[in-house]
Amino acid sequence: RRDDRSFSLAQNPTLARAKCYHTMDAYVKLIVVLVKHSGDPSTTVTKINLLNKVLSTVAHVLVQDHDVRKTEFQQLPYHRLLTMLLQELNVPDPIFDAINFLVLQSFSNTFHNLRPARAPGFAYAWLELVAHRIMIGKLLGASPQQKGWSLFQQLLLDLFRFLAPFLRNAELAKSTQLLYKGTLRVLLVLLHDFPEFLCDYHFSFCDVIPPNCIQMRNLILSAFPRNMRLPDPFTPNLKVDMLPEITHAPRILTIFSQSIQPANFKKDLDSYIKTRAPVTFLSQLRKHLQTSIEPGTRYNVSLMNALVLYVGTQAIAYIRSRSGTPSLSTITHSSHMDIFQFGR
Repeated sequence: RRDDRSFSLAQNPTLARAKCYHTMDAYVKLIVVLVKHSGDPSTTVTKINLLNKVLSTVAHVLVQDHDVRKTEFQQLPYHRLLTMLLQELNVPDPIFDAINFLVLQSFSNTFHNLRPARAPGFAYAWLELVAHRIMIGKLLGASPQQKGWSLFQQLLLDLFRFLAPFLRNAELAKSTQLLYKGTLRVLLVLLHDFPEFLCDYHFSFCDVIPPNCIQMRNLILSAFPRNMRLPDPFTPNLKVDMLPEITHAPRILTIFSQSIQPANFKKDLDSYIKTRAPVTFLSQLRKHLQTSIEPGTRYNVSLMNALVLYVGTQAIAYIRSRSGTPSLSTITHSSHMDIFQFGR
């Protein structure tokens, strides 16, 4: 049936679309009924296990179909199935309300497994699914204790990592331009409705976005919490370093210290910050920064970003531990400044 559906979509898309919708919608209704009434009404494990099996099967068939058909792959049936299933499992219902976050978590894991790097022919449908109002609204706005934020962060990272090799080039193919414009629109929605999410994860996002993507990076870096009032940049004699908000450290949910690899380099870094030993650390620093694992790049950008932020936070903590105020004069002759100067 999968082969017939893909063939008919390619040959007669208008008629096949309506038939596809009827078939997929009926299949979704069956899945929803089975999930809703499986197991004991008070038990969520059975329902989520069944949903995970269904989503895993759909993902497996999709990837197999994608790999076999290649450029003739049709994403419409899978897009329709996953979209309707996502909507039907999020209708107001006492049973579905009790497992709502687990359902979203299952969909997030499935979308991660179907990321554009794994199935490029599904990229457009994938972006529509990830940017669906249910995914964004409930993962970022309705999940308890912001539990859904890390799930959506992973999906955005999947998107940025897929686009990164194309964005390093000055010219983009039309297909990539469409995906890029769609990504910008998603970022605009996040900037308007969930700026705190972009603030908290700005480091991990900018870490994978190429430096030449100024517009995309600026969209992320322009986010600020909705309860904060920014100063007027045209205020006469404005001194940013004198603002009271400058003393508050930004919240960064990314564990950036994990990017400082290998482990012996991290150990030498901590040792040099504290004791300025080993003495060979500075001479070996550039070698580590110029060892890139990304094709087409000369520098290890991820390590460089993590190093700057890590050394900076360590410097501020050290100065404050001595009852000082972080400034250029208090950090000038420190081991932290040595690292910044030799790493240029």
